Amino acid sequence: MADDPLDAADTKAETEGAGDDWAAALSEHGGSGGAQAPAFAELGGTTTTAPAGSQNLDFLLDIPLDVTVELGRTSMIINKMLQLTQGSVVELDKAAGEPVEIFVNDKLLGKGEVIVVNERFGVRITEIISQADRIKNIG
Repeated sequence: MADDPLDAADTKAETEGAGDDWAAALSEHGGSGGAQAPAFAELGGTTTTAPAGSQNLDFLLDIPLDVTVELGRTSMIINKMLQLTQGSVVELDKAAGEPVEIFVNDKLLGKGEVIVVNERFGVRITEIISQADRIKNIG
């Protein structure tokens, strides 16, 4: 009986009428106030808003980093190391005045020159390695 053309016409009329029923039901509830907008309490009241994204990055500003400046390197055998005493001179692989390497958390950041300020050593940064090189050094 599914092939009966009269049954198909009745089914089509019921389906089309169903759309009108939904429209009527929605208009009844919409006009009577059946659906209400949710009410939300205000957050914080007097807090200042930070630029977008800065709240997510603010916590990173307090992370401690180890900064190391490498003046030079050398290698020696244990026998020579055991012979070192106060006043011994250890020869390094760099010449005086040559740039020193600056490491942050054991990753190369750049190069600089040694300076003395108020009888304390410091480093003036003269070169920062490129971002691409820093990313390569991370791994």
